[in-house]
Parts: sequence; structure tokens; C-alpha cells
Amino acid sequence: MIYNYKEIVKIYKNDYNLKKAINKKEIYKLEKGVYSNKKIVSPLIIYSKKYPNAVITMDSAFYYYNLTDVIPNKVYLATDRNSDKINNSKIVQSFVAKSILNEGKVTIEEDGEKINIYDRERLLIELIRKKKQIPFDYYKEIISNYRAIVDELDMYKIEEYLALFKNDLNLSNILQMEVF
Repeated sequence: MIYNYKEIVKIYKNDYNLKKAINKKEIYKLEKGVYSNKKIVSPLIIYSKKYPNAVITMDSAFYYYNLTDVIPNKVYLATDRNSDKINNSKIVQSFVAKSILNEGKVTIEEDGEKINIYDRERLLIELIRKKKQIPFDYYKEIISNYRAIVDELDMYKIEEYLALFKNDLNLSNILQMEVF
């Protein structure tokens, strides 16, 4: 189980008892403000707990959905444009307008914990939007994996997500040429 600081202090009553439990290895401090009864926890779970309003996106989500075999060395999070900057070298933060941040967000249970992640359809739109920022070979690998699952994708969702962006016609043309 993963706990934030408030939750863990309720269990151990105070910092002194918490430190004793950490020393006895009853509980593990994974990162500042994040604790667990397991020593090793997925970074996606840790950062979903630490930043509950963020959504896992891009490289982290592509790997989660098996759209790439490249293991990301950082966790990619989308946050509200007005959020504070996350000062953590293990995180790549992208700022998204509040009106579209939660579009395509799904909550998935992983090892008994909830993580917020974009669905594959929203990720496809994000991939096309950020095409020029992604290495060519990596982009082609993900696109070819999308081609392999094209029958599983919800076209209605893709059209809904496209309509959220001002260059939707251009994005739609790229999708038609490269995926469908």
C-alpha cells in the first residue's frame, strides 16, 4: 500500500513512531512525502500518489501500453498549465490547458494502486502533435505499433480529441497518412 505523509502519520501517530517504523523496515520512505509497505514500487504508482492531479503521458504511457520497448528513464506527467513546476530530475512535466488536461484520462489499477494515465487514443493525438520533438526512429516504432492495433482504437474518441486542438485538420491529415 502507498501512503502520503498525512495518511502515514495517522497510522503511526507522530514522526518519532514513523521514523522507528522506517528503521525497523516496517514501512519504506520511497520519496519525500511518499511511503509504502513494499520496498520496490513502480515509479508510475509513486508519482501518481505524489501528484494526484497529474496524468501519465508520452514515453511513460507508451511503454505502459506496450507501444514501445524503450524503457523511459523519467516519468512523463501532464499537469495543469497553472500548476507549480515540479522540481524533480526524475520527472518530465508538460503543461496542458485545464480545459483539455482530463480529456482521455483513465484511472487504472496497478498493484492495488490507482494511476491516472491517458488512454491510447489521446496518446496517439499527443504523439502526432509532438512529432517534431521525438526522435524519428522512436516515432516510427510507436506509429507502427499503433498500426498493429488500429482495429482496437475507438475512432469516435480520436475524433473527439482532435476537435480539442486548433490545428485539428492538419492532425487529422497526418493521422490518415501515417496510421490508417
